[in-house]
Amino acid sequence: MKQIFKQIILSAAALAVVGCSLDRLPETTLTDSNFWQSETDLRGACNRLYQQMGGQLGGFYHDYRSDELVGNSANSISDGSRTVPSTSSDWTDPYWRINISNNILKKAPNAKVTEDVLNKYLAEAYFFRAYHYFELVKRYGDVPLITEVIESTDDPRLDSPRAPREEVIQQCYADLKFAQDNLPDIDSQTWGYASKSAALALQVRIGLYEGTRAKYHGYGSDYNAHLDKAITAAEKLIASGKHDLFPNFETLFKFEGEGRANKEAIFVKQYGPNGAGTTVHGNCRQLENTVNLTKNIVDLFLYTDGLPERKTNVKPEVVDSYNASFINRDPRMDFTCVQANADFVPGKGVFRTFFESAKGYKIHKGFIGTEWSSNSKETVDKMVIRYAEVLISYAEALYERNGSITDDQLDKTVNKLRARVGFPVMLTNAFVSANGLNMRDEIRRERTVEFIDEGMRYDDIMRWKIAENVLPVTLLGAKYNADETNAAYNDLKPVLDANDYYIIEKAANRVFDPKKDYLYPVPLKEISLTGGAVTQNPGWKATED
Repeated sequence: MKQIFKQIILSAAALAVVGCSLDRLPETTLTDSNFWQSETDLRGACNRLYQQMGGQLGGFYHDYRSDELVGNSANSISDGSRTVPSTSSDWTDPYWRINISNNILKKAPNAKVTEDVLNKYLAEAYFFRAYHYFELVKRYGDVPLITEVIESTDDPRLDSPRAPREEVIQQCYADLKFAQDNLPDIDSQTWGYASKSAALALQVRIGLYEGTRAKYHGYGSDYNAHLDKAITAAEKLIASGKHDLFPNFETLFKFEGEGRANKEAIFVKQYGPNGAGTTVHGNCRQLENTVNLTKNIVDLFLYTDGLPERKTNVKPEVVDSYNASFINRDPRMDFTCVQANADFVPGKGVFRTFFESAKGYKIHKGFIGTEWSSNSKETVDKMVIRYAEVLISYAEALYERNGSITDDQLDKTVNKLRARVGFPVMLTNAFVSANGLNMRDEIRRERTVEFIDEGMRYDDIMRWKIAENVLPVTLLGAKYNADETNAAYNDLKPVLDANDYYIIEKAANRVFDPKKDYLYPVPLKEISLTGGAVTQNPGWKATED
């Protein structure tokens, strides 16, 4: 039976654990003098950290900020139309959660528990603090670094200026070091909680992100130091033998992939209990109604000869339908997207393209009919970090660090992912050379198609510094074919390009300014409340001319 996190609200004491953001103090200041006495108290306090894992933190989610997904309307980040907000949960929520961690770190030592027990709960707080600071740095760059709990509106740290991103990231590494040393190994009892594996995997994610971002954006004295952090953590995790790929990619994101039997899941957000949960989400309803994959990303799926579209010898001579795009492709395309005239949504018959909001390739990765029927009360667990990410990140970090990667290293990373889905061609140095390919591009391609609709594409194009190349372009949808299309939509005269692919957003309506758009604008309220101690990111201003 699946372990469930109880959402504990612990009277006055637990309410004080809630914490604050830099512009907001707790709505209750009730005393917690009788709390922090036992391990039960510490578990209750730390459960708050998991309860706060919603939205983007609650596992794979539909991220419309890049060139990957499109919905019913244009996304203001993807198309470059966003402006400076007055306030934003992208800023306030992480600080709210960081202060929960800081509160635990300050008060947990009061509990009457052994040092080992205490350190386990401190390690959870450190893990989450690193997680949330990394989320802030990815969006804003330099941010105020607050490492002690704020309990009063008079606390001068509320007016802290922005610390350099390198200082914040080094704090993340220090927090994760404590977490790695004191969190338990992942097993059936610790499933769903932060573990030693989760701390190592988060270090891989941070080290790769910061190393490649510094490298391609041209800042920082030693980007290799970050890549080394990623490589070291990945090698420790791989050597531990505690993780492996789940054998079936198609069922990885379904009920079959739940629980400790799935060694690929390193850190998960638990929902449920299955079929009657109090912690639920609406993934499948969203897949039906609003989530579409662009042709821009579909084009990255290799053909079965291991070559991209511009080089392949197995592409059909005529691609005259939606379904023709699936012929002789990487098996993950079939596992990710539903074909026309196939069963999809229960009780709605076969899938017809361009029905309802569908203009791109309809995603069925992780779609479960019984979960759809629950109408946004879905309980299947979601992975936040999975072992496949560690493997592909390890390959990328090795290549970026050394300028090369061995065939043996490719077999243990990229080719392991390909073998899982039965892809017939393995990636080797000889294959790349013989076909005029670029190893860096192929590793990046593998990462992109493996993690479609798992919230990674935007962060990747930011750190690779390719957003100015892939965002301000026309976003295309699927191939239009009247015989595969809902009849009602044939009369709407869809806007098509010269090759009959649906035009979802025109390049003329999409903008990316590399001088400012690689960072989020700091909310105006954060600048005002600190008396200008927190400054705005370059290029952003309150109103546009």
